[in-house]
Amino acid sequence: MKGTVGELGEFGLIRELTSRLTTTPAVRVGPGDDAAVVAAPDRRVVASTDILLEGRHFRRDWSTAYDVGRKAAAQNLADIAAMGAVPTALLLGLVVPAELPVTWPSEMMDGLRDECQVAGASVVGGDVVRGDTIMVSITALGDLRNQEPVTRGGAQPGDLVAVTGWLGWSAAGYAVLSRGFRSPRAFVEAHRRPEPPYHAGPAAAALGATAMCDVSDGLIADLGHIAEASKVRIDIRSGAIDIPTQMNDIGQAVGVDPIQWVLTGGEDHAIVATFPSDVKLPARWKVIGEVLNPSALPQVTVDGAPWTSKGGWDHFGDMES
Repeated sequence: MKGTVGELGEFGLIRELTSRLTTTPAVRVGPGDDAAVVAAPDRRVVASTDILLEGRHFRRDWSTAYDVGRKAAAQNLADIAAMGAVPTALLLGLVVPAELPVTWPSEMMDGLRDECQVAGASVVGGDVVRGDTIMVSITALGDLRNQEPVTRGGAQPGDLVAVTGWLGWSAAGYAVLSRGFRSPRAFVEAHRRPEPPYHAGPAAAALGATAMCDVSDGLIADLGHIAEASKVRIDIRSGAIDIPTQMNDIGQAVGVDPIQWVLTGGEDHAIVATFPSDVKLPARWKVIGEVLNPSALPQVTVDGAPWTSKGGWDHFGDMES
């Protein structure tokens, strides 16, 4: 596909993007009508929305359009899984400049489609608008399948804290990219295309998880959301968290203790949850701490003490890697 978005026009662009999509049995009416119709057998719909802005959340010299599509879908579908739900559908709001080559939104749509297929969902509709910079807005939907949603507010003193997925990989990849390098590739790819453990969310709900969220803002920050909502203190055992050798090597090269990335780096979209202490967790889950009664200490501590280093993601601040 040659030419620009402006040359193709709004409806030509919509035809190009929707022609690249696949569907699932949950989709009763897909793209092309006034609205989509998605089956909701549970009679409840889990919904989440997020925005990626060029220059703030991605850079075209670091990530391909396909990468951006995968990442945009992943960070929203992970929120659905972290409620204990199964992702079903995704809606796209896309703002692009008229002079943007058509190949960019086309490849971005391929990324959205492929990440949806990993999670068992599909893109069911959206909108495109002309603007000065690229913005990708995603709304994801999910089905609870007769489970109760697992919110952030159910953690109880005595619960275990466990995580599944990667921690600190995206932040390490960001550190590599920000210094002009492209390897180690595994960490760079973790930043470009996170791999949330989608199936672990509903599985955790079935195991009796009392609270859960995905690690998008950083482990301490996201456990802080659980601690605040549940009115408890959470203590992380740093020695229980494995740090890969290559991450240590990156840390030495850039002068950063990798535990900083593990505890405060966001955008890995691992899933962290609290469970009753008598639950037998599958091997994919790593116990990294415990839920305690509230105290005068901060709501999240590391090895029993406050974590004093800055970090974590704040959309109105700066990310420190």
